[in-house]
Amino acid sequence: MSSKIPEISVVIPVYNRPAEVLRALNSVRGQGFAPHEIIVVDDGSTDETTRILESQTPGILLLKQKNAGVAAARNRGIVAASGEWIAFLDSDDVWLPDKLEKQLRYLRAHPEVRILQTEEIWIRSGKRVNPPKKYFKKGGNIFMDCLSHCIISPSTVICRKDLLEETGLFDTGLPVCEDYDLWLRIAARATIPLLPEALTVKYGGHADQLSLRYPAMDRFRVRSLEKILCTEH
Repeated sequence: MSSKIPEISVVIPVYNRPAEVLRALNSVRGQGFAPHEIIVVDDGSTDETTRILESQTPGILLLKQKNAGVAAARNRGIVAASGEWIAFLDSDDVWLPDKLEKQLRYLRAHPEVRILQTEEIWIRSGKRVNPPKKYFKKGGNIFMDCLSHCIISPSTVICRKDLLEETGLFDTGLPVCEDYDLWLRIAARATIPLLPEALTVKYGGHADQLSLRYPAMDRFRVRSLEKILCTEH
């Protein structure tokens, strides 16, 4: 990592979550290290989300598209980003105030690192809970650990844009598990360190979670594994 101040583009996809996306944006604006730009991709919201973003969030880059899913929305933000680093934040999650600053401190001490995740706090239905053991995070050469479950949350990740371009972006053909698919491809070629501090708050338990719409999600993970095998052979 060079000595110059890195340019970080924050990418936030949103669909019909006006209150939550404002909360997420406030957590970005409250960072001790200000990002280079904040990109919000409105994935065809049908409620007041678009109007609120247009009227109450000056200074962001707001991109609007027809509803195409979270993978397409994140990809739109990545392509539009001018920063060398991409920091992802889901619209229903928040960062603690020193999240970016502590990640940058780690990256300066480890210039070879191209992607970094943090620990997180889980909130489910308004209460803090401990995540199941199968979701416990690990860092380093974690490809094998990533096979059975997704152990990386997008909102914890900062990643070099060129690594995303080399690996390929989120698979828009996957309605869910698109993050599992991308992290698996990255883990196959790069180490993914873990900053062992809970710097992200991950909210869940609400009715619009995509995982609740798709039972038997292992079928999508199997498709990702098939892609890895085909690439390697």
